[in-house]
Amino acid sequence: MTKTLIALAAAALTLPSHAALTAAGDLTFTSFNADEDGFAMVALASIAPNTKVWFTDNEWTGSAFNTGESYSSWLSGAGTIAAGTVIRFSKVDSATLLAASIGTFSRATVSGSSNWGISTSEDTVYAYLGTTATAPTLFLSAVTTGTYGTASAGFLTGTGLTAINGAITLSNGSDYAEYSGVRTGQATFAGYKGLVSNAANWNDLGTNAVAANLVPNTTAFTVSAVPEPQTYALMLSGLLAVGFIARRRRG
Repeated sequence: MTKTLIALAAAALTLPSHAALTAAGDLTFTSFNADEDGFAMVALASIAPNTKVWFTDNEWTGSAFNTGESYSSWLSGAGTIAAGTVIRFSKVDSATLLAASIGTFSRATVSGSSNWGISTSEDTVYAYLGTTATAPTLFLSAVTTGTYGTASAGFLTGTGLTAINGAITLSNGSDYAEYSGVRTGQATFAGYKGLVSNAANWNDLGTNAVAANLVPNTTAFTVSAVPEPQTYALMLSGLLAVGFIARRRRG
């Protein structure tokens, strides 16, 4: 019995956290390619099975998306996706070639959708959860080649995204840019949010870059092995139980 409780207490150190996207920046962009029409994202929280994420490059007005561009969706798949995983999304402009490195990426059927490609000039891509493509319930991230707060690039009002949490601003006209900062060393995955959102930590090739064949870095992000508070509580309760049994046996 004592050995069993010790094993359970040790196992508490590796218990997984709840798998869900619940906050801005939990799934955030790490690359943008307007030539290949693709991007990459890192999960900074575990993603539960069969999670659906919507994408659009229609501009957010502060209360709704405007029209004239397109929507797509990604279904994460049957398994939990671990925090730190980088997912590549490619060929957004192609109805037959668009794909994701994990899960299923497809066009969303929304009346009026057109212009499926990603533009280099003042284009913004939003990633979000929602009841439908046009009804967001949680904005996860955004990346722009324009200036947030303008009609041409869209707004962050009401999204919960900020320049240090999920909202990335690239140079106007950028063909290719990619996060080039650290992917190790943070104590929590949330600790990477401010780093990834900071354009100073991106390698931005600017306008006229030959980027169609560039492949983004999909190396996973990792954290230091620091148990979360609830893990400490479980471990402590297990150790207390071990001590109680041992004391009774000595008595």
